[in-house]
Amino acid sequence: MSTPQIRLEELQLIQCSLMPGETMTFVEDADFWNDALGQSTERDIADFLPKDEASTALFTLKLDNKPIWFQVAVYMQSDGHLISVKGNNMSRGEQERWLDIIREKERETEGVGFPLYHLLSQLVPMLHDAPLDRHTEDVKEQHEPTQAENEPTFHVLFTSHHLISSKKRRSLQQWTSQLKLSGFAKIGYPGVIYAQGRQKNLEEFVSNVKGMQWLALRVRFVEAVPKDTSGEHSSQGTLLGWQEFSRVGEVVEEMKRIGREEFVLEMGIGSSGSA
Repeated sequence: MSTPQIRLEELQLIQCSLMPGETMTFVEDADFWNDALGQSTERDIADFLPKDEASTALFTLKLDNKPIWFQVAVYMQSDGHLISVKGNNMSRGEQERWLDIIREKERETEGVGFPLYHLLSQLVPMLHDAPLDRHTEDVKEQHEPTQAENEPTFHVLFTSHHLISSKKRRSLQQWTSQLKLSGFAKIGYPGVIYAQGRQKNLEEFVSNVKGMQWLALRVRFVEAVPKDTSGEHSSQGTLLGWQEFSRVGEVVEEMKRIGREEFVLEMGIGSSGSA
């Protein structure tokens, strides 16, 4: 059985395991993926298999009345996946806590059949136990900054001809997780990589990325995030973990959300005529 067939069957297994109040929603190409998961025979499944190496099934797993949910990217041509934690007014501490939990559960499920299914089978019940309001803890975190939080934040922007390889995408996820960086990658044509974090960690990330083979990779900048007139880092929002986008417009929207859209617009990303 081919890898895409196995991934599609795993998606079917995840969908069938949902309990009342749990919702699985495809973010992109919802009609296609819902039709694909509705196939019952091996031949029917084969007809729906994506042929594109960059094909990714992107969906959310949400619980009724819970402010936290998972966004899951499944790479259909490999055994890779990327789980992001989303939430309303989620603090950085809470984000990092969930990412630590995901990494621990990934290690526990490594090597088992249908690893993503088993991973989500452990993670989703934990969402049920998540509190509805973390305001008290958020306020505590805001008033108890760590030494790392007091350090200047640095950021980097890469562009490349394309970013398709699932191996590179998994490496980006692993490096940002290990180095406690946040950011995103825009897959397809062109490729865009943006990350931020502590200077030492970011410099190691830059070295790792440059060490891979690329077509027309360019480091647009590596610098401290500028401060506004109040002395605070210029950011209206917070980057949470590592994300993947498939359209340039999503890159611009994310940078606009955190108050840094000029960094991509000045490079011609998102301007008229760009991909």
